[in-house]
Amino acid sequence: MSFYTKRSILFSGIIVFFLTSCDFGSPKPQKPAAIVKKDTVAAKAEIWQIPDTNTIPNDEFGAMIRYGRDLVLNTAYYIGPEGKVSKNLGNKMNCTNCHLEAGTKPYAFNYFSSHARYPQYRSREDKILTLADRVNNCIERPHSGKPLKLDSKEMVAIVSYMKWLSQDVPVNQHVEGDSPLKIELPERATDPVKGEAVYKRECMSCHGADGEGKMRADNVCYEYPPLWGMKSYQPGSSMHRVVKAAAFIYANMPNKLSSYDKPKLTIEEAFDVAAFMNDDRIHKRPFNNGAVNYPNIKTKPLDYGTGPFVDSFPDLQHKFGPWKPILEYREKNNLPVKF
Repeated sequence: MSFYTKRSILFSGIIVFFLTSCDFGSPKPQKPAAIVKKDTVAAKAEIWQIPDTNTIPNDEFGAMIRYGRDLVLNTAYYIGPEGKVSKNLGNKMNCTNCHLEAGTKPYAFNYFSSHARYPQYRSREDKILTLADRVNNCIERPHSGKPLKLDSKEMVAIVSYMKWLSQDVPVNQHVEGDSPLKIELPERATDPVKGEAVYKRECMSCHGADGEGKMRADNVCYEYPPLWGMKSYQPGSSMHRVVKAAAFIYANMPNKLSSYDKPKLTIEEAFDVAAFMNDDRIHKRPFNNGAVNYPNIKTKPLDYGTGPFVDSFPDLQHKFGPWKPILEYREKNNLPVKF
């Protein structure tokens, strides 16, 4: 029996941008790198623990690590449209808006094993990317920006920070918590109308009545980022995929009120609100810089909303589900299965 026949989905990725504010404060102490036992919603698991920030060395490399962490927390301040260093971003979102807590929160698009697993194949570009390429991929898509120079201080700092976080991770290996939480696919199609009700009840107070987000008082960056509109992420971004967005939302939202082991939303509510957020029939997004997403249809994720696909299911079903019939058809016909 295959992994997908069991109806569990394991997602992977490091990109995209959600709830956390700019943070110019001192880093909070964290537990030493180790594995500790923790209960998850899906099963007993051993959650990877990141190194203690107090162990960052007091030398040139340590200074670069600290700068990289600050860049992740305060991206728009440094390289945003009005950036102190450059103007690479096209909007004022920060990396930590999606990679929560500077990329250190379990099941929240974190950087636990990023440095250990790159270079790697990425289906969105259909080629092998370095970690620096992947960072620029985020800058170009979710941030609608222009890439950093590969040898720039800012790129070196971000990659150095990721290297420090991944220091004890075996090369080419995942560790528990570095991928989105496994959740059950719904039997039905997701429902943007039901999702709107969830949004108004649970999300609107932070993200605004029209998904516009909430700027910080100094207008440097978002306290709560926009979820759609021309200042939000592009269609090619990972968060634009309903299945991937639902896993993130279920494990992390509403911010500071929910966690992977104590979720506030039901799985169906997470799927429905992800569908509402990403319904392009009612919500506009910025143009995707002309980039072609997933040029190889064999490696295109099942929840990507634009064909062609290796099956005959319509685009809307790929976008909103139900996905189980697509999975069953592909398994029966020995076709690729990827989320």
